[in-house]
Amino acid sequence: MSLAAHLALGLNLFGIAPLLPLVIEDYQINRVAAGLLVSLPMLVGAAFGIPGGILVARIGVRRATLIGWVAMAILTLSFLCPGFGSMLSLRLAYGVGLAMTVTATGPLLMGWFSTKEVLVMNSLNTATVSLGVAISVASAAPLAGIIDWKMVMTLFGAIGVVGAAVWLAAGRDAPDRGARPAPISLRQTLRVLRGRTVALLVLADAGVFIQYTALTGWLPAFYNEQRGLSLSQAGLVTGILPLVGIFAVLAGGILPLRFGSARAIFVISGLSAGLGGLGTFLLPGMTGIYLAAVALGFGSWFYVPMLLTLPLRLAGITPQSLAVIYGSIMTFSGIAMFVSPILVGAIRDASDSFLPGFLICAVMGWTVLLSGLLLPRAVSAAAPPGEPLAA
Repeated sequence: MSLAAHLALGLNLFGIAPLLPLVIEDYQINRVAAGLLVSLPMLVGAAFGIPGGILVARIGVRRATLIGWVAMAILTLSFLCPGFGSMLSLRLAYGVGLAMTVTATGPLLMGWFSTKEVLVMNSLNTATVSLGVAISVASAAPLAGIIDWKMVMTLFGAIGVVGAAVWLAAGRDAPDRGARPAPISLRQTLRVLRGRTVALLVLADAGVFIQYTALTGWLPAFYNEQRGLSLSQAGLVTGILPLVGIFAVLAGGILPLRFGSARAIFVISGLSAGLGGLGTFLLPGMTGIYLAAVALGFGSWFYVPMLLTLPLRLAGITPQSLAVIYGSIMTFSGIAMFVSPILVGAIRDASDSFLPGFLICAVMGWTVLLSGLLLPRAVSAAAPPGEPLAA
């Protein structure tokens, strides 16, 4: 069920993006408005991240996961949307489902799996999101040539209906009492978020996604306008990032089981993301650009399973505090994903060049390396026990 929820999340994350020309024609809206169908759900997910973590602690994993399923299933009503406002409302509801699914995943896995198994499950969940994105982006336009584009969105949302029904019938909280509803106070929440390790994890993820989202969004236009590539060629280069990401997260969940501390994983990922990000727009030849894209895709995803598993090494960690940690990561990374493409676009309009915006965002791509070097030794070690939560 966890894998299915993340597949549903991935199918609907960017599935509407290839259909935006049809959306613009059908609803008679401009490109800025159409872009909100992609970006606003991320902003809603970001805004709901920390409150969602607190809500998961209060109502429990079972109810929170059901809310996530239902919110994503609402997209099944896409075929009924007569106008832009109603379609946007469904996408905003998906944003709530995005936040609830992400924040509930940590306590769900913590209740049912061992620490090593959680690392593998985090890897599989993240890979499944990437797979869902790849499937939807690749199939949306061809399907829209056969059926109405609204029916395509309904089709992508249908897995949410099935998942909600199955979870309603069979889903339950883990047998561990700590996974059941238990309110977490505002003071406890702030204490969790002030922890050094938590701050480093939030910084690492948000920084990488500032670079990743900015480059994913604007590299095709950059290659087309300033390198003379066709849009198809430019899209092929950019498409390497999520494709490599699938294998990177699988490696990030398997390799740490055999060797290496969290610090080593973060350093390798940070170097790859930092150097690869710069190479995608600074290297002159296509061979170098392809290699840089592979490095960027690998570095942007390799660390993720470890990032999501490290909180389990903190002393005194509970499902409730874990939900808050996942919520904070969701909040700041979601804001980063919303802001960075806008920043690059605004600088491009003001300076007639993508390079200044790319360079600003590329600086943030090194946060995984920085966070890895600053991780407390006890948390970075391979053994699960770690530092006090407030450290």
